[in-house]
Amino acid sequence: MDIRQFMDMDRLQQIQDQFSKATGLAAIAVDAKGEYLTKPSNFTDFCMRYTRANEEGARRCQKCDTECTGTYFCHAGLIDFSKDIMLEGEKVGAMLGGQILSEEPDLEKFRGIARELGIPEEDYVNAVKRVPVRTEEQIRAAADLMGDMINLWVNLEYFKKVNAERIQIFDRELQHSMALIGNIQKMNGELHKISTMETILALNASVEAAHSGAAGVGFAVVAKELSRHSQDSANVYNEVFRLIDGVKESILRMNGKQTDTDGAL
Repeated sequence: MDIRQFMDMDRLQQIQDQFSKATGLAAIAVDAKGEYLTKPSNFTDFCMRYTRANEEGARRCQKCDTECTGTYFCHAGLIDFSKDIMLEGEKVGAMLGGQILSEEPDLEKFRGIARELGIPEEDYVNAVKRVPVRTEEQIRAAADLMGDMINLWVNLEYFKKVNAERIQIFDRELQHSMALIGNIQKMNGELHKISTMETILALNASVEAAHSGAAGVGFAVVAKELSRHSQDSANVYNEVFRLIDGVKESILRMNGKQTDTDGAL
């Protein structure tokens, strides 16, 4: 399931940017394959310019990105988060971010990391000094809020799209059903005319049988049966008309329309 098919990516970017401004956390959205859906918000120089730009640093960061979930401490000591975006039990993407400290940095620790990665120590230390600091509780709460909010919104947008498609199908099938009902009414009307002609023929046959006296007795029996069958047919056709009108009214009510007692809109 491709989240791009039903989500407004520009709106997702706006929400992500606003979240980063409000919390100080970095954020970015990816699809189920890990491909970026949005541009990064509030990404730090410490992570992007130094750690991830370094070959070994990038390898360690990628390991964290693929193996860590929830809210966690990355290899460099910053707090990151990965919140899955779920839709009908399927992962359709994730919100990633963090790049934030839960306490003032231990500069000697970061000097050691810089040496391990082969990054100039002072540049690395100066970069980590610019990383925002929040309490771990604040960071976890913000990450959870972001995950919950995006999941609610994605599910809402998906169901809006699905329902819109279902309504289009319903409207299309409704028009088709109404056309079929119209054809049935027309054909039933023709059958009703035939039934009326049968009644007239039966009446004429009865008159002729009466004029024929004893010779027309057998013909009179046939004419009587023909008349009875013709009346039965007329009753059936009238019942069919009544049922068709009931179906038509029910369909119109499903479509939010009303009919008067004559069936007119």
